[in-house]
Amino acid sequence: MADSNKLVILVTKGIDHELSSVAFTIACGGITSGQEVSIFLTSSGIDLVRKGGASMTRVDPLDSLANLMADFQARGGTIWACLPCVKARGYDQDDLIEGVIITGASKLHEQLINGASSLSF
Repeated sequence: MADSNKLVILVTKGIDHELSSVAFTIACGGITSGQEVSIFLTSSGIDLVRKGGASMTRVDPLDSLANLMADFQARGGTIWACLPCVKARGYDQDDLIEGVIITGASKLHEQLINGASSLSF
């Protein structure tokens, strides 16, 4: 049975795709509705949390991606960055915005096994 209070969002789109802004808009909406929301970034989604990366993306009429991400984190949202994807890009923790947790896919699977709802962008 799904834990209706938890939502995990898998984001594979990066700074070059509008779905990255859509994902964070929906994530913020989940928090507004009372859900505990986590985002797991993989593939080019890693570039969203590279320092300065989110400032390159804005999808009108949505808020800027940088603002959406800051709002998401300020309201308790968790951002996980896929460890192999971070390494593949030559990044380390210092290259990423504050608050991002570099981890393996086990965090994503833990949420799913425990019944979290999931979305993918």
